[in-house]
Formats: sequence, structure tokens, C-alpha cells
Amino acid sequence: MANSPGAKKRVRQLARRTMINKSRRSRMRTFIRRVEEAIASGDSDKARDALKNAQPEIMRSVTKGILHKNTASRKISRLSARVKAINA
Repeated sequence: MANSPGAKKRVRQLARRTMINKSRRSRMRTFIRRVEEAIASGDSDKARDALKNAQPEIMRSVTKGILHKNTASRKISRLSARVKAINA
């Protein structure tokens, strides 16, 4: 257990940041899940709209430090390819 006042403060800050990061990650995953559900239903318009809403949310998680930039780009690319495949 932390003994010094500075160490105790870092424990408090870490707990606070963990909750914030967890909620942001959960929000991003919700948007991704909506895209995947639309893809599964086969509705291309709904999937395109869901992807359009998910893209900024995924990139926002990059600026907040939840994801690496390349990881976010890969996720968006793969989702886009799956949405595009519905029309084909």
C-alpha cells in the first residue's frame, strides 16, 4: 500500500483516470457494435449511417489515448470494407 502523500495521491488519480478511460472505451465499443449489428442485419443504409457515427468516435479515442492511431485506422478500414461488401 502507498505510504507517502504523493503515492496516495497517484493512487487516487489512477483510480479516477481508470474510470474515465473505461467509460470512453465502452462508448467506442458501443458504436462499433452498432455497426456490426447493422452489417449482420444486412441493411446497407443503416450500416453506412452507423459507420459514419462510429468513425469520429473511434478517432476521438485516439486523441484521448485509448487507442493507437494505427489501431483505430485499422478498425475503421475493416468496418468500412465490411459495410462496402454488403452492397456488392
